[in-house]
Amino acid sequence: MKRIVLGVQYDGQAWHGWQTQPSGRTVQDTLETAMKRFALTEIATTCAGRTDAGVHALEQVVHFDTTLDRDMFSWVRGVNAFLPPSVAVRWACEAPPDAGGEFHARFSATARTYHYVIYNHPVRSPLLAGKAGWVFRPLDVDRMRTAAQYLLGTHDFSSFRAAECQAKSPVKTMHEIRIAQRGDIIVLTLTANAFLHHMVRNIVGSLIVVGNGNQPPEWLSQILGCRDRSRAAPTFMPDGLYLATVSYDAKWQLPQTATNVLPWL
Repeated sequence: MKRIVLGVQYDGQAWHGWQTQPSGRTVQDTLETAMKRFALTEIATTCAGRTDAGVHALEQVVHFDTTLDRDMFSWVRGVNAFLPPSVAVRWACEAPPDAGGEFHARFSATARTYHYVIYNHPVRSPLLAGKAGWVFRPLDVDRMRTAAQYLLGTHDFSSFRAAECQAKSPVKTMHEIRIAQRGDIIVLTLTANAFLHHMVRNIVGSLIVVGNGNQPPEWLSQILGCRDRSRAAPTFMPDGLYLATVSYDAKWQLPQTATNVLPWL
């Protein structure tokens, strides 16, 4: 039995999120159907982090177990032959069996990084529909950067946690939040050891409230401290959210790529 690891990229617009559903309109269902057609046997996958409907992935990490003997590049070309244009396997490798434990796409991860892309312009852009969150009021990026500093470090992030979140603990460690602006495009990059359900979109929504002048930067500290979801801003749209990178110890020898297929990332 071998444990194979895949790097998967997808456009989330057409899908009802990652996790399998009776409708079959999920990335996991689509990937596993393609793998079955290639391998001629059922294969169950496990991902690094489930994404919601409309959320994209530059590099989702997936593992599965198999006794099949296939060249690693065959898992890329073979599975991709049965995938739609919005989903692609970018790389495949066998997890080393002697690296001091068993690799797990979710539990072996040391950090996750997400991008959130905002289009800040008075008029929406049809070309960015589904690819960026739209904010028509002007945003002050410096105010947003100041507010984001209150979220760094280890905190109870209950104020940014969805009611249906299944995480055992709301305590997470935010390693970094970067906010860059290029013309009308603002990109927020958040890195943490792990994220709660809707945590990134809830944080983005609250940073927008600060950026448009409705709240001062220190409001983020107050929201974080009260641990009350009803006090923070509403969950922002999924359109501009991208799972960018899942980090692992170098001992796993994953051929990860920092491919940014969109010009503003």
